[in-house]
Amino acid sequence: MLIKRVDSDILIIGGGMAGCGAAYEARKWGKNLKIIIVEKANIDRSGAVAMGLSAINTYLGMRWNENTPEDYVSYVRGDLMGIIREDLVYDIGRHVDSSVHLFEEWGLPIVKSEETGRYTREGRWQVLIHGESYKPIVAEAAKKAATEVINRVMVTRLLKDPNDPNRISGAVGFDVRDGSMYVFRSKAVILAAGGATHIFRPRSVGEGWGRTWYSPWSSGSAYGLAIEAGAKMVQMEIRLVPTRFKDGYGPVGAWFLYIKSKATNALGESYDTNREKLRKKYGKYADVKPIPTCLRNDLMLDEIRQGKSPILMHTEDALDSRDKEEAGWEDFLDMTVSQALVWASQNIDPKEKPSELVVTEPYIMGSHAVNAGTWVSGPPGIAPKEYSWGYNRMTVIIGLFAAGDAAGGAAHKFSSGSFAEGRIAGKNAVRYLRDNNPKLSEMDDEAIESFKSEIFAPFENYNLGRSFITKKGVVSPYYLLPSQGLKRLEKIMDEYSAGVSSDYTTNAVAMRRGLELLDMLQEDLPLLGAEDIHQLQRAWELHHRVMTAQAVMRHTLFREETRWPGYYYRSDFPQIDDMNWHVFVVSKYDSKSNKWEFEKIPVIHIIGDS
Repeated sequence: MLIKRVDSDILIIGGGMAGCGAAYEARKWGKNLKIIIVEKANIDRSGAVAMGLSAINTYLGMRWNENTPEDYVSYVRGDLMGIIREDLVYDIGRHVDSSVHLFEEWGLPIVKSEETGRYTREGRWQVLIHGESYKPIVAEAAKKAATEVINRVMVTRLLKDPNDPNRISGAVGFDVRDGSMYVFRSKAVILAAGGATHIFRPRSVGEGWGRTWYSPWSSGSAYGLAIEAGAKMVQMEIRLVPTRFKDGYGPVGAWFLYIKSKATNALGESYDTNREKLRKKYGKYADVKPIPTCLRNDLMLDEIRQGKSPILMHTEDALDSRDKEEAGWEDFLDMTVSQALVWASQNIDPKEKPSELVVTEPYIMGSHAVNAGTWVSGPPGIAPKEYSWGYNRMTVIIGLFAAGDAAGGAAHKFSSGSFAEGRIAGKNAVRYLRDNNPKLSEMDDEAIESFKSEIFAPFENYNLGRSFITKKGVVSPYYLLPSQGLKRLEKIMDEYSAGVSSDYTTNAVAMRRGLELLDMLQEDLPLLGAEDIHQLQRAWELHHRVMTAQAVMRHTLFREETRWPGYYYRSDFPQIDDMNWHVFVVSKYDSKSNKWEFEKIPVIHIIGDS
């Protein structure tokens, strides 16, 4: 089997928006550095923006005095029920506009007002774009910046320096096309991989299994890689449960904010602004403006529990102009073509009849309206001393930086904020190299052989057990297929960790049982079988998903309150408890002992009132 060795100054794992931003900025400050991007798919159409977008969701408009970074921090803090890393959010806010201006310079069509020349707003923080080719445009800049982009290689594990176990030294992985093993040695690593879908059972089942809102190829590598390397993780208990059009998962933002469509219950009653109902349950958080995303979910779920479903988006009352109709269809054709297909297949003309809304299954993300990820050092001069121990966006592992889904604590980055955070990580990785002049770690042949055996073990399991099957190609007493393991994982998380079938509700007893089942599944991972390279990739994706799920359930068990009602509920601790839990929950996993450690870290507010 061919073993390919690649040495670099900076290794960027993941070619999504954050990875592209990291490459662009690292090259700006490190003219002569060897910068390598390794991407599981192809950088031109990879990451969450792969299909395109109809809007850039984070743009402050500082050139027109529309918003300030302080405004942005206040908004994000309110939406996350008071718990964010304000230093990280402020840092993104002060830099994000320049990234959007770069996109326009590179050829991204941003919708503008003919009268003012300003970008056309979808909402306070969003600007409309013609964005089907958003990702290829941004990827082109990253390809020009990187020394090399290595597509179709999945990273399975981060490597540590054998002489300094708290310093990063590279990564290993394999080519998902020809099966070659890759050994990456690097002086600094920027983790910019994706969040996690398919750790919870999706609403789409049967022939629709696999259909999700967030990218189905996002397998939690941002978390699985970091957890096993010993990075500290934060906010892993918060999962995103977005409101979407039923079955097609079409987004609702443009329909609510730009087209001004209204939603009602089945009786035609408005429900989604009932602050009095929220105030009785959640006190001061009901008065946050705008209503936090999770609390809008809570209002919808309450209607459904009262038997007032389906929830309906009244597109027929909003599409009163050619402009709105075109915007509505482009919203889907830019990024969720499946929703247009669902409407066509179900004889729904949005000008004539309403469409159903649902809340989806949970997703684990660090770049959208939630903020799971690694615990990273903050910007000098802004971050409190408790949040600053090294270079900006560096994890607790020396030389390992994080951005996008991988960096925790900073929600509402979306595409532009993830790119901006990648730029921040890239610049600081260069600063780290200049200040410390680290050397590449040595790696002997014995270590490489050990990693090789680990990566390709599913091939050996399959070849040894393929003759001992009770149903051809499906059931074997000697190996577990990746699809079987994935269904087990989704069932465990759905039923014990507040998924759809449990009405987003869990408790300590349920989660302890769920953890027993998760541990059993993790014990079975060394017995995964793969008949080809495609299944080998699925096996390692499952590995990262299981590590992510472990963190999610353990964090949720540790936090004894319901901080984000509408995303999940603790039936044994149904209230928001600011006295004891206005804190970050931070974990660290020891892969040698298979033990988890947890700590509470204070939430420090640096902008406005708490």
